[in-house]
Parts: sequence; structure tokens; C-alpha cells
Amino acid sequence: MDETYIKVHGKWCYLYRAIDSEGNLVDSRLSEKRDMEAAKQFFKQALAVVGYAPERVTTDGHDSYPRAIHETLGTDVLHRTNTYLNNRLEQDHRGIKQRYYPMRGFGNFPSAARFCRAFDEQRQFFRFRTTMKQSVPLAQQRMTFCQRLDTLKALVLRA
Repeated sequence: MDETYIKVHGKWCYLYRAIDSEGNLVDSRLSEKRDMEAAKQFFKQALAVVGYAPERVTTDGHDSYPRAIHETLGTDVLHRTNTYLNNRLEQDHRGIKQRYYPMRGFGNFPSAARFCRAFDEQRQFFRFRTTMKQSVPLAQQRMTFCQRLDTLKALVLRA
């Protein structure tokens, strides 16, 4: 679990994001503050999405996280803080940052929250995941992308 900065109407806001051990997105939430209440809300939201508490949570060591983890997820959850354990998520922030920079920020908070959530969801939906060091031909990747695009089109037409 980590957060990154995003500018909304000239103010810096915090995008909380969590991924699982395989690199799949668990949840994301935009907050105007980086405090105990924001951390608790994020953990509650992530818990509602997944349906169960994780065995361990890795964070960057912000002061509010240990208490928020124990109050929201329970005392059995191991909280790990290490400079290098969070690198996978730090690198995963690149996707939204690369899309966000050309826009030079957002005009208002609700639209920023909607965009961040939708961007993370669609990126996760189209991301081609494999096991480590597995070579997958480009033709198979393209075919998988087309199948997922057809699925998305069918969902949009039904809505």
C-alpha cells in the first residue's frame, strides 16, 4: 500500500493505492488529506473490495499506518515497513503519473477521483499478466487484448 501526489485545482491530493503480492490492483482512493482518517477509509474500502483481511501489509512507514491497520484490519495483520519492499507499487504509480502529467492537474476533486478510479480499473483490466520470466508471443498478447476489448464493448452495450 502506498500513496502518490496528484494536483487537483492547484492543491496536492493523495492517491492511495494497493496491489496484491502478484501485482494486481486491490483498490485505489483519492483523498484530500494524508492522515489517520484517510488511511482508515482506504483500508475499509480495500477490505470491502477483497472481502478478507490480508496476512501482511507493506507500507512506506507513515506514522498513521500502524494504528489504521490495527483498527481496520485487525491485530493479526503483519505491518512491514522497509525502503525496498514497496518498490513494485512505487513503479506501478508510473502508469497514472504518465497519463496525468500532460493534463496538468484536474479541475475539481470529484472528477479527479472518478478519473483515477476508472484509469486504474481499465489499466488492470487490459494489463497482460504472466508469471515471472515467462516469454509470451506478441500475437497471443494481441489476441488477449482483443478478447478483453470485446468483453468491455459487450458490457458497455448492456449498460
